[in-house]
Amino acid sequence: MRRYRGDGSATRQTADIDVLQRWPGLVDSGVDQEFLAWFERRVHATSCSVDRIPLAQMRSWHLDASSGNIRHSSGRFFTIEGLHTRTTHGTVPEWSQPIICQPEIGILGLLVRKHHGALQCLIQAKMEPGNAKMMQLSPTVQATRSNYTRAHNGSATRYLEYFTDPQHHTVLVDVLQSEQGSWFLRKRNRNMIVLVEEDIAVDDGYRWTDVRDLRRLLRVEQLINMDTRSVLSCLPDGDRDEPDTTHLLRWFTEVKSRHEVTTRQTSLRDIKGWQYGPERITHDSGLYFDIIGVSVTTAGREVVEWDQPMLFPHGQGVSAFVVKKFDGVTHLAVQARFQAGVQDAAELGPTVQCTPSNFPRHPPRFLDYVLGAGADRVLFDSVLTEEGGRFYHSENRYMLIEAGEDFPVELPPDFCWASVHQLKALLRHSYYINVEARSLLACLQAVGSDR
Repeated sequence: MRRYRGDGSATRQTADIDVLQRWPGLVDSGVDQEFLAWFERRVHATSCSVDRIPLAQMRSWHLDASSGNIRHSSGRFFTIEGLHTRTTHGTVPEWSQPIICQPEIGILGLLVRKHHGALQCLIQAKMEPGNAKMMQLSPTVQATRSNYTRAHNGSATRYLEYFTDPQHHTVLVDVLQSEQGSWFLRKRNRNMIVLVEEDIAVDDGYRWTDVRDLRRLLRVEQLINMDTRSVLSCLPDGDRDEPDTTHLLRWFTEVKSRHEVTTRQTSLRDIKGWQYGPERITHDSGLYFDIIGVSVTTAGREVVEWDQPMLFPHGQGVSAFVVKKFDGVTHLAVQARFQAGVQDAAELGPTVQCTPSNFPRHPPRFLDYVLGAGADRVLFDSVLTEEGGRFYHSENRYMLIEAGEDFPVELPPDFCWASVHQLKALLRHSYYINVEARSLLACLQAVGSDR
């Protein structure tokens, strides 16, 4: 297995790698030795190399001579194009950027079963080229439409039929959710949870794991991938009275009505402030992100060798909720998070969602409060990675911070207190809760599992 530093150079890792050294939190996670042995076998059995290459050298991907847009020779998968945005929200009224266009709807599917009174999930240990540690725990099915319809001419997606034809099983969750609105243009995935009652054959690389253990493993850095977190956040808590979301939705509608966001797709070569070259695409300031090329060779995937472009963020992000109880009910400080790539201008996001290095002079509201919180107020703090199939070494520090007496009860106009039950109710619908907030809601479940 190979592991790569940010400059693209590689160091060889041998098969006798100590898994507990790479994921030290596993020691204290509370999972049993059988799980640890299974995961170690999967890491050792998966060979992989990821080399950074110039964009112009990618096989099966073409840089259009006139527009500069990047697309696959099959016309499938995704494209990299330009996007021009104007908005009345925030301090930057207009900008251009590269963006990933992937209009097809993928499936993020989790099979669950009841076993000795506990709910278990069928997870897989899966390699993605953008993962800093390569291997992560993924849902049962994690596939784009191009992948599961085998546009890559590779092998079939295992367990797909449980999600494309679930009529003989109990569907607990089936909802379209967005992904990163700053990097994807209107990207959607079908988040599904299907309950099975019969025994099914468990392939190599898959394992039934208690939901409680999976939530605890969220504290292990870079282990549970973004797609698993997204689906886990949608898992129903059980029969509850429907919470009243009228005030929250009225506030959210009013904030969205107050601001405008207009976007226009354009060619990559026409975006201002970006340097377009055969090696990579990068911003003049050196901030934000690059578009790079990678060449991948692996075993255990539907395809064993391919090239592709990836978005390489500059700097580690921070996504954090400030948590406060009102009359004994846990509330989170949410913000109306405006992003160019979402379906309807804004979604509900964490209290803080940013890459601090992109704001050297004027940090976003509440960032200093979150980063300066004392240890006694930090409920959760773990570095987790984002979607490793499109993003290269994209990391966010996910935090849950208990509000002190110095945190305002009355929030600024673009922020609002929302109960956890209200947000869980909105997760039954599409495009209300953004992917970073969904990750944090899964992390909040991890805090509950510890108690």
